[in-house]
Amino acid sequence: MNDMWTGAKVRLRGVEPEDWKGFRDLARNTVDARAADQVEPPRSDESYRSWTADRAGRPPGGEAFRLVIEALAERVFAGSVTVGETDNRAGRFRTGIEVSRDHRGKGYATEATELILTYMFGEQRLNKCEVEVHAFNEASLALYRRLGFVEEGRLRQHEYFAGGYHDSVLLGITADEFWATRRRPSVR
Repeated sequence: MNDMWTGAKVRLRGVEPEDWKGFRDLARNTVDARAADQVEPPRSDESYRSWTADRAGRPPGGEAFRLVIEALAERVFAGSVTVGETDNRAGRFRTGIEVSRDHRGKGYATEATELILTYMFGEQRLNKCEVEVHAFNEASLALYRRLGFVEEGRLRQHEYFAGGYHDSVLLGITADEFWATRRRPSVR
């Protein structure tokens, strides 16, 4: 690992204006978009360019931010990871991840999530991360369970899309649980 934002497979970096095609392609997969509650009418390329340029111009960090997942081997956009709903008083935050279809199954989501957790627990001194996953999204549930997240509850018939109501599963991991299976960052 070269720095705290780079792993063996991916690098997390700020959004750049030219990433608009990657975000457009993530949104165009309607099956995945439905699972992410992002079903909306078709958008123009200009809309994606404008949205991405706006995010590229935002200052880094804060209580909510989005980073691009870049595949190191190809140096290409592979998805994005978000942090939000940060509650500094309570010491918790939420994260979410989207990986493009062509880059799934390569460990990118695992590594990107570990990099975010390392930053939020190790540098921001937060204590707990929460995620909300649709109950039918077995790949995401398996990802978070592999990382040490524990199921904390289920919101029954919580989201409506694709003609029906779907459950959401709430999972969480504490900083102590995360560090129990990983080496803390070193200044050396």
